[in-house]
Amino acid sequence: MRHPCLLILAVYIAFINATELTFELPDNEKQCFYEDLEQGIKFDIDFQVIAGGNYDVDCFVTDPMNNMLYQERKKQYDSFSHTTTMKGVYKVCFSNEFSTFSHKTVYLDFRTGEDARLLPDMNGATALTQMESACLSIHEILKVVSDSQTWYRLREAQDRLRAEDLNERVHIWSIGEAIILFVVCIGQVLMLKSFFNDKKASVATST
Repeated sequence: MRHPCLLILAVYIAFINATELTFELPDNEKQCFYEDLEQGIKFDIDFQVIAGGNYDVDCFVTDPMNNMLYQERKKQYDSFSHTTTMKGVYKVCFSNEFSTFSHKTVYLDFRTGEDARLLPDMNGATALTQMESACLSIHEILKVVSDSQTWYRLREAQDRLRAEDLNERVHIWSIGEAIILFVVCIGQVLMLKSFFNDKKASVATST
């Protein structure tokens, strides 16, 4: 009973066309990604800035005729879905040109196509068997688990980078405080030494 269910899930996974990546976006630069799509294909885009500056970036999507399909400025995260009306190369661009010194780390999830049916006759008039219902339930649970894992990975990466940045700032501040304390101690020693030198000079003058 288990092996046919796993086989169906494996066949479904083989039909998924998705790209997930995390890339660096330097300041004053723009980076674009291109995808050649047929007409009538649905694609979904999810992105999130996980490190750098105010965690924001400009994003826009254009069709093969360079028509603007999506454009947002200084977004921390967002999602966009669209069904293609023509065949050609679609472009997804991320811009950090408004930032003069902050590098950004951006996560991008690009998915194309509709979810394939797990079973050829799942839309038919016949009722699903117990095994088929179990396969569908497992499939939905796996989708939720996958989305949750992605969300937790992004949160973990974002929190880790924030913690590392905070640790670096605390380290630099501690070094600065140590230097200031050392300078103050040397100044106090020199000041006390000058007091004793003045006293010795006054005693020698009086004698």
